[in-house]
Amino acid sequence: MNKQSILKAGQISQEVKKYAKSFIKKDTPLLEIAEKIEDKIIELGGKPAFPTNTSINEVAAHYTPSHDDETKAHGLLKIDLGVHIDGWIADTAFSLDLENSEENKKLIEASKSALDNAIKLIKNSLGENANNKNGSVEVVGMVADKGSLMTNQIGKIIQETIESKGFSPINNLSGHEMKQYDLHAGLNIPNIDNNKKMILSKGLYAIEPFATNGSGRVYEGKSSGIYMLLDTKNIRSSIAREILKFIEEEYSTLPFCSRWLVKKFGAKALFGLRQLEENGNLHHFPQLIDSGKGKVAQSENTILIDDEGIKVTTEED
Repeated sequence: MNKQSILKAGQISQEVKKYAKSFIKKDTPLLEIAEKIEDKIIELGGKPAFPTNTSINEVAAHYTPSHDDETKAHGLLKIDLGVHIDGWIADTAFSLDLENSEENKKLIEASKSALDNAIKLIKNSLGENANNKNGSVEVVGMVADKGSLMTNQIGKIIQETIESKGFSPINNLSGHEMKQYDLHAGLNIPNIDNNKKMILSKGLYAIEPFATNGSGRVYEGKSSGIYMLLDTKNIRSSIAREILKFIEEEYSTLPFCSRWLVKKFGAKALFGLRQLEENGNLHHFPQLIDSGKGKVAQSENTILIDDEGIKVTTEED
């Protein structure tokens, strides 16, 4: 791992979050929000690790505005943004209540508390800030052995925290390990106790609890316009070949969106993307929607675990 790049990406993400919170208001166009965030990432010396997600209410994830999107910010808005330096990623998210709703505020607090408790558990279990002489620590009623931690223990504390607030975690969304140019690599970090006892070891991880007053499960909805490169195999169309070459050089295996390509190539990008998807070159991510149509709040930070301890790279100072 390149720690310098990881920490730099995290620092940029902190600044971008502060910037985003300073201008996002009710009725701000989602297209304006996404483009301002992505422009700020580039201005600060990074690149977007994936298209900025601007998911509202029951849409839990994978909504990024299209090039001609006219949707305005409202309701319970989730901003999920990523920064990378040479493929080393900082992934972070926060939620905003744009309708002065007590329910929204409670959902946001539930996801934030779950994130805080999960990170506290990780730090204590793996040695940072541990001061229990018996070699174990208690975090919100849960005891973990000092020196090791299973992923389902993280899921358990997330689940218990959210449920204690009267809501449900989304049980088929999870945090994830990250590697260079690989947003979802290796281990998943569940948001429930799934009984999968995988050891959390050194690495880079995104912890991202989702709290909902809905069903606690998401289904795949409409297309999002978010893609990822799967295969560089040849395609006959010259337009598609040109776009494929650009994708490979500019994004590698990180997610990108149709909006970015329309900005580069114009309307022909949409035709080329469709051809590439049909040819098996690309994966197209669907929107993820709570099946009970409940509102969803999300909180997320990236943690780095190495020989020097545990660092939350995206946590605002």
